[in-house]
Amino acid sequence: MRRGKRRRLLSAALWTVIATCALAYATSLAVPLWYQLHDQKLLIVTSGSMVPTFDPGDAVVTRNVGDSYELLKPGLMVSFWPLGSTQLVTHRIVSVTNIASTTGEVDGEGRAIKSMRDGKPVEVPYIITKGDANEENDANATPAANVQGIVLSVHPHWGWVLQWAESPAGRAAMLVPPLVALATLEVLAVADGRRRGPRPERRPEERHIDAVLHG
Repeated sequence: MRRGKRRRLLSAALWTVIATCALAYATSLAVPLWYQLHDQKLLIVTSGSMVPTFDPGDAVVTRNVGDSYELLKPGLMVSFWPLGSTQLVTHRIVSVTNIASTTGEVDGEGRAIKSMRDGKPVEVPYIITKGDANEENDANATPAANVQGIVLSVHPHWGWVLQWAESPAGRAAMLVPPLVALATLEVLAVADGRRRGPRPERRPEERHIDAVLHG
């Protein structure tokens, strides 16, 4: 195979690496951003408590409900912060109930003091939840205010891809190869320039002819 043909094939392969990695990196940024622009979130599933509805490594799309607690109905899947937990959980609503809120203080007998309004206890909505793979409901009821979103759709295996793309290894895999490819193309360009050598200096008579032609 001639040198020129090998050189063209190598350049094509290097540009393919650059284009592929650039597209992958742009997609990893654009997909979550697209959902954010539509007031939605992509959440990665990390446990099997909702099997077979979705599995670890899937991704769920959620939409925030804000203060519209009336949207919370039995059967809906929601993502929420359980009481006393810092880990977001996505389970199905079993029931919705109103529970009297408290002031955070206790009376002389150690009982929580209820919040009152116009002589009546103030009640706030709570949800009872359960994972589809679990036999029993979650241990505690969750305030509706802790709900972060209603599940709109499920994308199988997206979670693994998103998790990898956001990891240091994933970022390196998408950014290092195109940088190496660009550096290689630059080295090849320099080598080609040296191989061709400097342009030969024009002889005096050639310069004289050009001067006559332009005069």
